[in-house]
Amino acid sequence: MQWTSRVLAAVLLAAATALPAAASISAPPGDADIRTTLTSEAREFADTVLRSRDNRGRPFVIVDKRQAQMYVFNAAGRLKGATPVLLGEAVGDQTAPNVGEYAQQGFVPPQMRTTPAGRFVSEPGINHTGEHVIWVDYDSAFAIHRLRPGSAHRARAERMKSPNVSGRRVSAGCVVVPVDFYENVVQRWLGEGRSIVYVLPETASLRQVFNAL
Repeated sequence: MQWTSRVLAAVLLAAATALPAAASISAPPGDADIRTTLTSEAREFADTVLRSRDNRGRPFVIVDKRQAQMYVFNAAGRLKGATPVLLGEAVGDQTAPNVGEYAQQGFVPPQMRTTPAGRFVSEPGINHTGEHVIWVDYDSAFAIHRLRPGSAHRARAERMKSPNVSGRRVSAGCVVVPVDFYENVVQRWLGEGRSIVYVLPETASLRQVFNAL
């Protein structure tokens, strides 16, 4: 019995050391305050992504729609940046039918302006105006992009800073981030190739949207 126990202990130790531990969520040195901005739901979801290695060794993003926040992680799960965002004007977790065609025509009906929930494989690209964006779902014209110049720029910048989450529901469906955040975080970590974007639902449950994960 003693010999058997020693063998079993050795087997368990070998198995434990053979499997790499899941990466932990952390913030860059000097940016510990970034970590504190993670909502509990986003933190738990990030841990799930890392444990399951669902990001497949790629940088990943978590968009918490209920709190209108976005978090950018590198491939190892290190938190590289967090920001409030502007989201689709309409509440809902589904992609509206034919919304991509409306976007190409330059006008998306208000009821179709949802930011869809789910897991997306994104890639950097250029939109029809030559602007650099991160395409989350190209067919539906769903992207992460910077706050654009124009008559509404100042008002939208103020909304983005506001603690009123409902006031940040003003986009046509895209995830809109501050200009400096896009240039210093988004382009750096998502602009070199494919990444994984997880958009957490606001009306459905996590299990309904991410059952496989």
